[in-house]
Amino acid sequence: MTYLLDANVFIQAKNLHYGLDFCPAFWDWLIDNGACGRVFSIDKVADEIAAGADELNDWMRERGHALFLRTGVSVAAQFGAVSTWVTQQQYEPAAISTFLQVADFYLIAHALADGHVVVTHEVPANSVKRIKIPNVCIGLGMRFMTPYEMLRRERARFVLGRGELLT
Repeated sequence: MTYLLDANVFIQAKNLHYGLDFCPAFWDWLIDNGACGRVFSIDKVADEIAAGADELNDWMRERGHALFLRTGVSVAAQFGAVSTWVTQQQYEPAAISTFLQVADFYLIAHALADGHVVVTHEVPANSVKRIKIPNVCIGLGMRFMTPYEMLRRERARFVLGRGELLT
């Protein structure tokens, strides 16, 4: 199973549970699993992270750059399927226009093209004003899960070794 991470996975990890300063094991896990071909994100998510101009952007440039897949021909071939599904729903035109311009659209197309499981903090919602990743995944018959589900499924463990200070 391969996973494709939404921008909110990185941003919330940095801001909340897995801060770069106190939980480097999470970030090392991402790098290691990216190198093994199990965890990825996409170039458009990298662009969103770069806009933050913070320590997450620094980490991405210095260590995480290999995690972010480029949008190629096989992905572009899925744009039609994604946009067709979205436009056939009851979303407001502004929601559709926004979705087709942001990383979420590309993330779904990447996952559809390569059979990745989409990993996001978003949850399905019955809103016509904003298109949520899980709703599109459900509509297109794709798998999605939270980062915590991914970490449990992959049996990730962030454990202090014996002798390390617990201060």
